[in-house]
Parts: sequence; structure tokens; C-alpha cells
Amino acid sequence: MESYPAIEDHGLIGDLQTAALVTCDGTIDWFCAPRFDSPSIFAAVLDRERGGYFRIAPHDVRYVTKQLYLPGTPILITRFISADGVAEVMDFMPVTGERATDVHRLVRIVNMVRGSMRFRVECRPRFDYAREKHELERHRNGYVFRSRSAALTFHPVDPVRQLMSQGGDVRLEDGDLVAYGTLNEGDTGGVVLETVGTEPRIIPAAEVQGMFEWTRDYWRRWLERSRYTGRWREMVERSAITLKLMTYAPTGAMIAAPTAALPELVGGTRNWDYRYTWVRDTSFSVHALLGLGFTEEVSRYMDWLDERIREAGDHQDPLKIMYRVDGSSDLHEEILDHLEGYRGSRPVRIGNGAADQLQLDIHGEALYAMHLADEQGIRVSHQVWKSTVRLVDWLCHHWDQADAGIWESRHHPRNYTFGRVMSWVALDRAIRLATRTGRPGDITCWTEQRNQIYNQVMARGYHHGRGSFVQAYDENVLDAALLAMPAVGFVTPSDPLWRSTLNAIERELVSDSLVHRYDPVHSPDGLPGHEGTFNMCTFWYVEALARTGRLDDARLTFEKMFTFSNHLGLYAEEIAATGEQIGNYPQAFSHLSLINSALALNDLLDVEADARRRQ
Repeated sequence: MESYPAIEDHGLIGDLQTAALVTCDGTIDWFCAPRFDSPSIFAAVLDRERGGYFRIAPHDVRYVTKQLYLPGTPILITRFISADGVAEVMDFMPVTGERATDVHRLVRIVNMVRGSMRFRVECRPRFDYAREKHELERHRNGYVFRSRSAALTFHPVDPVRQLMSQGGDVRLEDGDLVAYGTLNEGDTGGVVLETVGTEPRIIPAAEVQGMFEWTRDYWRRWLERSRYTGRWREMVERSAITLKLMTYAPTGAMIAAPTAALPELVGGTRNWDYRYTWVRDTSFSVHALLGLGFTEEVSRYMDWLDERIREAGDHQDPLKIMYRVDGSSDLHEEILDHLEGYRGSRPVRIGNGAADQLQLDIHGEALYAMHLADEQGIRVSHQVWKSTVRLVDWLCHHWDQADAGIWESRHHPRNYTFGRVMSWVALDRAIRLATRTGRPGDITCWTEQRNQIYNQVMARGYHHGRGSFVQAYDENVLDAALLAMPAVGFVTPSDPLWRSTLNAIERELVSDSLVHRYDPVHSPDGLPGHEGTFNMCTFWYVEALARTGRLDDARLTFEKMFTFSNHLGLYAEEIAATGEQIGNYPQAFSHLSLINSALALNDLLDVEADARRRQ
């Protein structure tokens, strides 16, 4: 199990319909196709022996590796440096567009920069989470891996001889391909893997160069649309690219992470599938994307969200907390017993049983996003507004009940304070939308219920003995989700009740600037074991500090967080006590919270600087 790379020792590439992880040693050890939530083709990150991988790396030579992104793009460059030479492997996926397709390409190009180096190429796919056997077909110009439900075509890049010598240096090993080749200074070689079973062909170098240039130019043109010019621009832009990589172009839905079952505690059981679209996560991304100027992405997501609101409102049901990228809601959870899990972290789960939970707060996030989008001229249709009214009316009659909460507890339902706060947000933003646009709605009822929620939270959500808002009514457990209360406007940052809450969270949930979401010992969530600090909560803490006027503390905490990113500026879900990244990776909530914190903190620092100049 020690052969597993660290979760953070990966880069992410993608084509806006699916994605792949590439380790620092040139191994693709996670790739699902044709969509993010499709069965895996390579899954060695979950089982080094059985999961399958595609590796291009030096053979029989000592080397060190360095990894970086081509600036302004998700094109990944892995550098191999030895005493005898320097080589680079460039990995990328050409963007597929907004029409769903089964054809996806992994492009891997090797350039010998200096000296010479012998390479080993291993392609060992394991289709359907390593549940399907496959055969390897040898063709004149390449190879096809074929299973019952899928296929993968191996197209060599011309000149073939430079990376994959013919004859004895190409071996077929029980359905896998292993090849060797020596590159000298100035040589190039490569492979294009395609997720269809077409006849292999030798792809001219000029064609691959065209794929590279088109992909590079696409991403740089996209990034040029960002209007962010503040501090921490490099980290903000990398986070924006990462969020875009996790967006399914045909529908505009953003997944929580491109991986499944990466553990929140190595060796533990908190191993979930995040390859789906959470209403909460993506709705909070609206603020981040609008703040950077990416209105087209927001418009596409709002179209997707509008459909979910119509489905819920028309059936007088609550929103589901998560969906597949196409809007379907069958996320049946199952365990893959044949996979050992990352470094022995079992069970390996796909699907997500939390999909059918009641989580009241997501209605607040959805209306929060709709309100922000409306302020930027992205407005809903008459039919969607009618469905929104029915959804808000449903919430008026159902907000005062126990639910599973933002952290998706698999314990008994509780009266979560955050759920009530976000229900208040839902009604408050619905009132503002109706008032601003002149659209119909039972504003009298909405206002009455909004005020009832506010009064109830103040009466039951604040624990006077602790001097803090608490996780659930009639309990004394703290919850980092409450750090978002000032940002959504429920309390003012100067309110003594809020300041004492922030102080309590700092005392009990903050560890060297990193924030735990809650204490599972005192707040049982139905799961064994503990977990690390949540990156999202740490970024919420930064914003809370900034809004409270503690700008120096906020800036120091924010920049400390940069030291926990990986070498590419990517974040998983959590930070372990050892300082390593854990949980699914990269995590959309971590990156969108980074952007929102940067936007808020940068603006407040500018205000402070202007005030000093005027003195």
C-alpha cells in the first residue's frame, strides 16, 4: 500500500465532460468515460494492483520529477530529470464541446529536452471499475482494448519508433500493453488514447500539434474573460480553471469532485462518491463565477438549476440535494468489495445514498444563486418563476422540521441551525426577487414565515451558556457552517452574538488557522472515526474574519492556506493532521470558497488602503 502516491501528488486534466488524474511519476491512475460519473477505465488510485493505469516514465534510471501547468491552461507538464537527460511528458484532453459524446481523447506527448532516456510505456485498462475482462487486439497501426461494454483505442503518434520500438520491445501481457523506447535529445513521441473501438492509426505529429494549440488557445481565451485583477491572481485563476474543468459542458452542471471514494481518513470508512452535482456547492459557485465575470457559465448552470426547480415545484416536493450532471437523480449507492481502496481505505463506494436525504438549507442556496444571477440580468422565465413560487410555498409549510443537515449526517435527523438560517435566506431572496421584478408570490406569507424563522433561530439557535450559535437546537455543539451567517446577511459582522460565536469557533474548531467542521465526538454523525480540517470551512473563516474587521488575521490565515495546496495550486476536501491532503480531489467547494474569500478580502483590503491614503 505504500506504493500509493499521495492524493495531492496528482494533476487534473479534462475535456469538460470527463477528467483524469495524472501522478507526479507520469501515471494516469483515475479516468472515467464517457462522463465524470461513468465507470472507470483506470482506477489504480483505488487499487494499485487491480484498478488499472496508463504510465509513461523512464525505465531503469534514477530521476526526480517536477510538475507544472502550462500557464493559463490545464495542460499538464511532468518533467523527468536525471544525470543523463531531461524529458517532459505533456498531458491534455482536447475540449469536446457542449454536445454529449462517447469519444474522448487522452493525449500524451513525450519530448526529450536534453541527453537521452529509455522509457517504459504501460497501458493496463480495467473497465467498469475493474469488473469487466477485456481483450487486446493488435492492429497494423496500433491496438484496441475491448471489453463487453467499452473500448479504448491506442493510436501511436508519428514517428512511432521513437517511443515504441517495434519487435521485441513491444509486449502484449494478458490483455495489457508494455513497450520500451529510447529517446535522444530533440526526439518526440506520443500516444493518443481514444474511448472508442475504431481502427487504430498512426497520428501525424502535425495533427497532435494542432490538438495542443487548439486546446491551449481555448483555455487562454476563456481565462481572458476573467475580470479579476486583485491580489492572489495566480491562485484565483487556477481555481477558476479547476472549477471549469469540473463543469459538464452539455448541461452546465458542476460536479463536487471528479473522484470517488478517496478517504477523509486514510484507512477509514468515510469514502464517498463526489462525481455528482450538489445544489449547495454549485449554487455557492455562482457568487465566485459572477465575481470573476464568468456570466456565461452562471447562465448555463442556472438553466440546469431552473429545470430542477421546475421538477420539484411542479410536484410540490423539496429539491434533492444532488443530481447527476444530466439532471437525473438515481444515485444508488453500492460498495465495490473487490477494490481495496486508497491505501486500504474501505469500503469503496460509488453512487451516493445521501441523495435522498432532506436537507432544508439547499433551498436557501438555490434562491441565493437565483437572486445573484437576477442582479446580473440572468433572469428566470415565467414558467420557472411559477415553479419557484410553488417551491417557496412548500418551504413555508415545511421549514420547521428536523433534517440531515449540510454535513449529510447518517445519524438521526436534527433541528439544524444552519438549515433554518438558509431557509430564512430562501424566503428573504424570494421576497426580494418578487419585489424587484414585480412578479407574483404570496409575499405576506413569505414575510411572516421568514420572520418566524429569524425569531426562532435567535431564540433557540443561540446557546447563552456557550455564548455562541450552535449546530442544532437544544444542543451545545459548535458548527463551522455558521461561519457563513454574515456572508448571507442573517447577522451583521458587528453583532455581539456573532462576535462571540466567532470567538467560540476559534477556541474549539480552529487549529493553527485550519478549521474543523464540527467535533464528531460530541456530535455523532452515524459514522466511525474522525476526519481532518475542511478547506471550505477554513476559507469561510477567512471571510468571516475579514467581514469582522480583522483583516490582518484574515490575510495571514488565507496565505497560510496556500501552503497546504499542492504543487499545482489544487486542493482536496480536507487537510489531515499530518498536513497532507485527504478526501476527494480536487474539490469544487474548496476552490470556489477560495475565490469567494479572495474577492471579499481583496475588496476590504482595498477599502482599508483607500482610507489610509485619505488620512
